[in-house]
Amino acid sequence: MAITTADIKKLREMTNAGILDCKKALQETDGDMDKAVEYLREKGIASADKKAGRTAAEGLVAFKTVDDTAAILEVNCETDFVARNENFKVVVDALADHVLAENPADVEEALSQTLKAEDKTVEKYLKESIAKIGENISFRRFQIFEKNAEEIFGTYLHMGGNIGVLVQLQGGDEDLARDIAMHIAAVKPNYLSKEDVPSEDLDKEREILTKQALAEGKPEHIVEKMVEGRLGKFYTLNCLLEQEFVKDSDITIQQLVDQNDASIVNYVRYEVGEGIEVEETDFAAEVMGEINK
Repeated sequence: MAITTADIKKLREMTNAGILDCKKALQETDGDMDKAVEYLREKGIASADKKAGRTAAEGLVAFKTVDDTAAILEVNCETDFVARNENFKVVVDALADHVLAENPADVEEALSQTLKAEDKTVEKYLKESIAKIGENISFRRFQIFEKNAEEIFGTYLHMGGNIGVLVQLQGGDEDLARDIAMHIAAVKPNYLSKEDVPSEDLDKEREILTKQALAEGKPEHIVEKMVEGRLGKFYTLNCLLEQEFVKDSDITIQQLVDQNDASIVNYVRYEVGEGIEVEETDFAAEVMGEINK
């Protein structure tokens, strides 16, 4: 049957596929609109599977809060350009809604669950989004906090979602929670308090400080005291409560929360792409590879 411009336009609106792809899909399915949609979906998912092998180290950190529950998540893509794309932001928002509603144990469980708004699994939704957007998309991680009536959440996003911090306070107010979240974004503490430093991390730091002191020619009988003294610097750099407040270096975070009759229950800091190894590629060779296909 003859394929009209109106048919192609309708299929494009239904699938967001390219004009030529829509035309070919209609030709392959003798103009059957439903079969053409399925044809494009199959082709799109096949394409998505190929894209899924590519490194996704850009993306967004986002939050979602409903009543006494808050979620922070990181979703990755391949380029900063797509991270700013509205279609990608829709995907991030849908994933945030899902983890809040379904409370999965981890990303693997989330991917196997049904995304109710789309009536398909999260994994399938992501594959179709990869085909639509044209880049690999990875749902990397999330955390969910639950609070009681006396607790509050504070959030801070830096650089439009490159760094995100979620803080849970007992007492205090939203301004305090946001200030602490901003501090965490800037200073990047590894632990909440001295007590939270794992013994193996502390032993490793003591070993390094001991070697440094001995290399300086310090007598062995005073090295141990020197090491314990220098551990204070380690705590200041790594433990949130020991750090100087970025907005007022005259007080520590511990003093700040004490002044406000508050305490920090929990916090999490996500930075897009941290820890992801990005393979160096020859861009010119990549372009020529696409041309020669």
